[in-house]
Amino acid sequence: MQLLFIHADFLEYEVKRRTRFAEDIAEEREDEHEARERRVRGNARVDDVLVVFTAVERGDDGEVVRKAVNETVSIVNEVGAANVIIYPYAHLSDELASAEESINILRAFEDELRSALPSVMRAPFGWYKAFTLKCKGHPLSELSRRIRSGAAGRADTGTVVESGTGSDEAHVQPVSAALEAEEKAESHFFILTPDGVMITADDFAFEGHENLWKFYLYERARRREVERMPPHVELMRRLEIADYEPSSDPGNLRFYPKGKLIKSLLEDFVRSAVTDFGASEVETPLIYNISHPTLSEYLNRFPARQYEIIGKHGKPELFMRFAACFGQFMMASDMNISHRNLPLRMFELAASFRKEKRGELVGLRRLRKFTMPDMHTLCMSMEDAMEEFKRQFSLCMRVLEDIGFGRDEYEVAIRFTRDFYDAHRDFIYDLVRIAAKPVLAEVWEERFFYFVLKFEFNFIDATGKASALSTVQIDVENAARYNISYTTVSGEKKNPIILHCSPSGAIERCIYALLERAFLKMEREGVLPMLPVWLSPTQVRIIPVADRHLSYAEKIIEELSDCGIRADIDDREESVSRKIRDAGREWIPYVAVIGDKEIENDMLSVTIREESDKTHAKIAEMSVSELKERVLREINEKPLRKLPLPQRLSARAKFVGST
Repeated sequence: MQLLFIHADFLEYEVKRRTRFAEDIAEEREDEHEARERRVRGNARVDDVLVVFTAVERGDDGEVVRKAVNETVSIVNEVGAANVIIYPYAHLSDELASAEESINILRAFEDELRSALPSVMRAPFGWYKAFTLKCKGHPLSELSRRIRSGAAGRADTGTVVESGTGSDEAHVQPVSAALEAEEKAESHFFILTPDGVMITADDFAFEGHENLWKFYLYERARRREVERMPPHVELMRRLEIADYEPSSDPGNLRFYPKGKLIKSLLEDFVRSAVTDFGASEVETPLIYNISHPTLSEYLNRFPARQYEIIGKHGKPELFMRFAACFGQFMMASDMNISHRNLPLRMFELAASFRKEKRGELVGLRRLRKFTMPDMHTLCMSMEDAMEEFKRQFSLCMRVLEDIGFGRDEYEVAIRFTRDFYDAHRDFIYDLVRIAAKPVLAEVWEERFFYFVLKFEFNFIDATGKASALSTVQIDVENAARYNISYTTVSGEKKNPIILHCSPSGAIERCIYALLERAFLKMEREGVLPMLPVWLSPTQVRIIPVADRHLSYAEKIIEELSDCGIRADIDDREESVSRKIRDAGREWIPYVAVIGDKEIENDMLSVTIREESDKTHAKIAEMSVSELKERVLREINEKPLRKLPLPQRLSARAKFVGST
């Protein structure tokens, strides 16, 4: 069970629409006795209330209910709330129980809680609801708990115990020495400024650098668990991009046609950027033998949890790769490499798997199965590696900018050992000057991993959580471990230095950051949310006023499609105003309405989303050629792919129900 506790001045909610799983509510019943007894109301307002947002998960039982009651009573006593409301909230988990199980558990939770507290009610399950909540804002006003049954279960936000689906046994996920070191490592945080000053983070004045401050707090706390759902989770569903897959392991999502298109466009773009940089694309396996001596040693040096495949004797025999490192390293160990071939860059873009904690999994931000662009570069010496590192640092900045992120929209972290800093201080400050902004530095007193230096570009979302996008690392171990060598000018064999680079980070995480950025810009600047035009599933929507305008609309669609623009026609039997609203909910960049006037003048009335706001729609009159030129200019030679759905909206099925 996942619980999010909010101590609020008030909660007010109103039911809107029922789903097929909805339980009856008082307003619908001729005999309201049961509903009144349970205090389930269709609409309600409760003051001075502890709101218990609740997601019932697979395997929850009476023990979980008792623990949830104890936690709730304890928090009520701490915060002094006069009332309690249990509010079903499926978005807290991707391991939901069935509707029937959820209702039974929620009712048991309500009944036991009412026996312990004087004023308890429950919002109805299975309804779309509008709600307004005013959080009190004191230190205990926002708390979260994750509760599991059994000896392993505890009331917290994460545990390394992973229960297998359909199994009564719990398998304790092994943790690598590197991951344990990362979680226990003693490090120190500083702010490095472009003018070459190193300031203890606690002494830095963060005015004007609010996101850097949030990033520092996040890193200092070392708390990765999710306390509340970031906005992109609702957006990824409403925009029909992606959704949780209940029949899979948590953290393995389904992608709908629009999401698959966005994902493929990002993959095409990153692949092109890296191959233009000089990398050769390869392909390596997804599954490896856990007992291979070199791989088993490397498993302990990588800070990630592995997906293991249990053999017939009940022990792990294989593992799913968590990066492309070892596949490329095994390939390099069999190669004949000369100093003339260096730097040698290999690149792969494919799925990777990490057994992330369930309390950390959320939407597209952190997954167990993700698509990672992975480039590895062999360099002759540390001096050559640092020069290549600087080039890849700039490459990552260009890649993120072309995806849609300016340098003011991510925070830079540089992490290094004290020895490396003492030996290469000027190099590190060169990186800070390239970033042209203060960066967070984490200094390790000793080396815990295979790398001595890494950087990350981190996006800060609406909940204050940081997520790494681009990264490059200097690896000083694995060339020797994998017996990778090159022939020097004098004919000797020498181990190279290896750089690990992901120029964009996981593709799914880029989508998460784009959605979160759109939400933040709407909240802070009042602009309408949208994706970059080149990533918008539909770039132009044509809305004919009547059936007689349809043939003209189809000619326009054909002209736009011929040059690679994704355009569709809303030919549904809906009002024009409804069609315009729906186009807005889909974040369509350009919407052209066609009526008699437009056909007569051979011009289009085009709503430009980027120049509109909530109160005013920017409508420009332009020809088809002008619209085409404008869209292609915004695409700016980015990858092109065809519309992933039928051109006519009347022919489309909905992948996600109303939200």
